[in-house]
Amino acid sequence: MQYISHYASPLGGILLAADDCGLTGLWFEGQKYFARLLDHDHEERNATVFETAKRWLDVYFSGREPEFDVPLHLTGTAFQNDVWRILRTIPYGQTMTYGQIARRLAAQRGVPSISAQAVGGAVGHNAISIIVPCHRVVGANGSLTGYAGGIDRKMRLLALEHADMSRLSVPTRGTAL
Repeated sequence: MQYISHYASPLGGILLAADDCGLTGLWFEGQKYFARLLDHDHEERNATVFETAKRWLDVYFSGREPEFDVPLHLTGTAFQNDVWRILRTIPYGQTMTYGQIARRLAAQRGVPSISAQAVGGAVGHNAISIIVPCHRVVGANGSLTGYAGGIDRKMRLLALEHADMSRLSVPTRGTAL
């Protein structure tokens, strides 16, 4: 059974989802893939994991890096889970490219290479936005591509973290918008 709760962030409403193991979803209302992994049968409930997640978000949106973890229950393929683990290692206020993630994952798996596009697919289907920081992933040329919550939110999240935005750019065309 999954449970839901709501959080009002400075960037818009957020839907939180959890089960008995941990947080399973964190989506901006109306974003791409909104509530994609949410069970049809769910109920709104106060739960300790939601209290922890909301406290984490309060710290984060105050412009500070949270120094505690939220219990997570990541549900995806082995490949997606490996990508999402790497996302969680990207330091606060820094970025990593899809290619860097692909190279790191290839080294971990002992294979010559992994497609950056395949990594992009896994990053794009991350259901726990912000806490699993997919907003910190950028294109090889510094393009702010592919954030399900929208490019504007991605820019605002990176700015909140005081990331160096000088080498980053907003794409003017393409599917990343």
